[in-house]
Formats: sequence, C-alpha cells, structure tokens
Amino acid sequence: MIPDYQTLMLPLLKFVCDGRTYNIQELITHLSKEFNLTEEDLNEWLPSKSQKTFYNRVYWAKAHLKMAGTIDNVSKGNFKITDKGKLVLEKKPDFVNVKYLMNIFPEYDEKIKGHRFKKKDEVESSYENGKIETLTETPEEQIENGYQNIRNSLEQEILLKLKAVNPYFFEKIVVELLVKMGYGGSIQDAGKAIGKSGDEGIDGIIKEDKLGLDVIYIQAKRWEGVVGRPEIQKFVGALAGQRAKKGVFITTSHFTKEAIEFAAHMETKIVLIDGEKLAQYMIDYNLGVSIQNTYEIKKIDSDYFEEE
Repeated sequence: MIPDYQTLMLPLLKFVCDGRTYNIQELITHLSKEFNLTEEDLNEWLPSKSQKTFYNRVYWAKAHLKMAGTIDNVSKGNFKITDKGKLVLEKKPDFVNVKYLMNIFPEYDEKIKGHRFKKKDEVESSYENGKIETLTETPEEQIENGYQNIRNSLEQEILLKLKAVNPYFFEKIVVELLVKMGYGGSIQDAGKAIGKSGDEGIDGIIKEDKLGLDVIYIQAKRWEGVVGRPEIQKFVGALAGQRAKKGVFITTSHFTKEAIEFAAHMETKIVLIDGEKLAQYMIDYNLGVSIQNTYEIKKIDSDYFEEE
C-alpha cells in the first residue's frame, strides 16, 4: 500500500540526515524499498495519468519539508538537509507531519495559514480540529478525486437521459458516437440507420474506415434489465445473416457474466458496451455534454531560472 505524503516526511528527512546532496530519483528508490512497495504500487497512476501516485506523494512530502526549511535545493534537482532539518531529527520525533511542522516552525505555520486559496480562519479551524493532521491526499489527488466525483455524477445524468429518449434517437446517438470515435468519417458518409429498431436484430451499420473496406453492425438497446446470453446469441445470428465479421452491442443496462463470456469466445468479433461505458465514452468524446470550466495546473520551469 502506498503511504500518504505526510507519512513519508520523517523517513525522507532521515534518509538525507548525513548532509550529503541527493536527487529525487535516489529518494524515490530509497523510500520505495523502505515501504516495501511492489512494482504494481510504483506503477499506479493518478486518475488523470499525468503522474505516478507514489512520485506525486514524495514530491509533496519534499515540498512541505522544503517550505518548513528542513531541506533546501543546492542545484537543479538536488537537495540536502538544513540545520533546521537536523534540529528536527535531534528531537527524535515519532512522526513528522504538517501539524508537527506548524508547531515548531512559526514561519511555516504562517505560510500554511496565509495560503491565498484559503481563508486564515478556515485553516486555523482545520488545524485546531486536527483535519490537517489527518489529511492524506496531495493537492493533485484532491483535485482529481473531486473531478472524478463530478464525472461520476455526470455519467449518471447521461444514463438517465439516454433511458428517456425514444429508440430511434438512441440509435442516432450511438452511430454519432462511433463516428466521433473515428469510424468512417462524417455522419453522412459513415453512419446510417437500416430499417426499424429490431429488424433482424440489427439497428445500424457504420463503416469501419473512411474507405468502407469493412463495416460494423450495431445493436442498440435502451434496456433497464440485464442483457443475458440469449440476446447476444440473437445478435450473433443476425450478424451471420449479414455475413458480418464485426458487431457492437450497446445498451443502457449491463451484461451478465454468461453474455460477456459468450461474446468473448465467438469467432465473430463482438464488442459489448454497457451503460456505464457508454456514458464514459460520451463524456470522453464530448457528445451530449459541454465544457463548463477549464483549469490549468502549472509547475515551476526550472530551466528558466538556470543562469547561463
């Protein structure tokens, strides 16, 4: 299990206690061994895939220790312990976290309380109630978890809308989504409805590429109940009637284990997309949604501050 960034503070400080200069990679290697992290742990990413989780937590542990003046950079990417850091270790604390640093370093206390994104009285209230001490998420993790909560809520809203539209409009949405995903080019050239909903078990057809070298047959169902193996078998039969090699079965519901296993073992390539995945794709490809706000997260450009 990956330790939170505050848990990493004391081990980090102990690692650099000899006064030598270290770099971030040496730090990550040492801490990963100290906490017996597996390859799976080390390869865990933040939800946005922008940075690995353990690296992010090490970065923030280092950032807080630097803000408290216990370590300092000596050159690009290199740092070492300071007299303040040695003072902390001389006290032989059982732990070092944000609350501990606020108690012994008034200037760090002021930096935290005076942070311009939080009102001072709010920080003091959190401090007094022990919330800062127990906070385990880095700022990036807080942002990304908040984003994921918003996204999950949006997925549920999309599903409710999809279940309420008429079957023909649902089929149109499905074809439009596949076009946005890169199949066939324009709506006019790539996607078209073929017959009424349910005819021969096929609701639509779309070209796999702009040249139309192959086609994909679509089954689109607004279902409340679970989709079982019999429905997939009917779809496979419909594909066989068209001599089709590829099909996509899309539903607002979900598939049984038997249905998933049946599709996986068919010679005909069948992709199953349940309601949750459908909503995710619509968000990813901006179908039926609009951007409300955009936030940029920036970091220091160390090269800019390097003197020639």
